[in-house]
Amino acid sequence: MPSLRVGFDVAPLHAAYPPGVVRATRGLVEALERRAVLEVVRLVPQGDERTWRHSRVPHLVRELELFGVHSPISAFPRSGPGQRVHTLHELPWRHGVAENADLKHKFWAEYGPWRADATLCPSEFVARDLKRRWLPGAAKIQVAPWGVGAPFGDLPEPGAVDEVVLGKLRLGQDPLALCVGAVREKKNLAAALHGLAEVRRRNGARFQLVVTGAETPDLRRDLGLAQKLGLSRFVSTPGAISDGDLASLMRLSSCVVVLSKSEGFAFPALEALACGAPALVARATAQAELAGPVGIAVDSADPASVADGFERALRERENLRYDGIERAAAFTWDACAERVEALWQRLA
Repeated sequence: MPSLRVGFDVAPLHAAYPPGVVRATRGLVEALERRAVLEVVRLVPQGDERTWRHSRVPHLVRELELFGVHSPISAFPRSGPGQRVHTLHELPWRHGVAENADLKHKFWAEYGPWRADATLCPSEFVARDLKRRWLPGAAKIQVAPWGVGAPFGDLPEPGAVDEVVLGKLRLGQDPLALCVGAVREKKNLAAALHGLAEVRRRNGARFQLVVTGAETPDLRRDLGLAQKLGLSRFVSTPGAISDGDLASLMRLSSCVVVLSKSEGFAFPALEALACGAPALVARATAQAELAGPVGIAVDSADPASVADGFERALRERENLRYDGIERAAAFTWDACAERVEALWQRLA
């Protein structure tokens, strides 16, 4: 029987949150429930989320006799009974990124490690960011990398044919370079465009850059850059697509490009490796840590370096394929859940 009864804040599954936070919340809570080492009680927000978290959740801890509350985001109940574990996904302001760098996020990054009983990070990269400041809570920082699961794997689901997605999304026959969700400035699509322009100047391969995600002002600006660079016919924007189609695209791609200026984990890099696609990553980032020696690390500020990365991906794709699949296999939701279980057992 489970020895600890823990409330799990599942607000990201019921409100508008970044896709990565939703993925992390769902993957972890489902793995914890399946394993049943902890007794997980889902805490679903009612009404205003902030009021619910700070006013209602402390009462739920008492009423449901919870040992504590696990938050998959940085915010958690500031008062009340029980242990508290919160999650810091990234500290973008430390890397010159304005997104999620407002006072609210900075407050929880400063206050959380002091007040919480433990701070969970998805990568050593984020943990180092936190530890660069002197914090009484530095010893409480724990790393538990997220996992990868279906449909991201080296084979399509039974009965599925990956190539169907090419016609469905009206993509051509040129080698694909996939930029997942690169519709926000922090994703640094501009670096990929400048690298692709350098490939074209070298009379290199006719890469087709595929940018998934809904239309945004940042995407429109980058499409203007593509036009200035003479790349418009080499850039496709199919919009938001399903995970199934995304996995198919990854298996068909010559590389998946993750040149973000700030990431705490970078699911696309891990999912690319699981699908057998090379991950083109920016050096000295969380995604470079995640991809490890099988990633193609480039200087995202140098178009020549990015172009070299594109060309290497095309040249070495098959050699990198199995190393990437093996690397991704170490990142499972069970492994993540096991670390979280051990953390709560230590708190007990």
